[in-house]
Amino acid sequence: METPLTVVAAVIERDGRILICRRSSHDSHPLKWEFPGGKVRPGEDPASALRRELVEELGVHADIGDEIARCEWRYEEGPPLLLIFYRARIVAGEPVNRVFAEIRWELPERLPDHDFLEADRELVRQLARGERN
Repeated sequence: METPLTVVAAVIERDGRILICRRSSHDSHPLKWEFPGGKVRPGEDPASALRRELVEELGVHADIGDEIARCEWRYEEGPPLLLIFYRARIVAGEPVNRVFAEIRWELPERLPDHDFLEADRELVRQLARGERN
């Protein structure tokens, strides 16, 4: 059995809106929406990986809070994934789009209107219903 690749993502809320990001047209799963984050490197702990990814992708420094969800997923073309979602709070910087097609602050109830990655959809539904606040 393959060891899953660990992927981390941040749920960042500000003024009642959540930061979501749309993958570039050149990425795998082009133009799908997701929460910012990425792969955990060997020897890196998940919170450190998420802090690094937020700097790389958005130019922000963040406090990583509690884990709010996790799931295992496998897309047809890839390895098994362990996705860990954390609550995060920006402590320095303002989000700048460095790698995405688009970034947006969205109301939780509007999240299901966006075409999210399949692995994110259960959390999206929960956030839209106010279950993870």
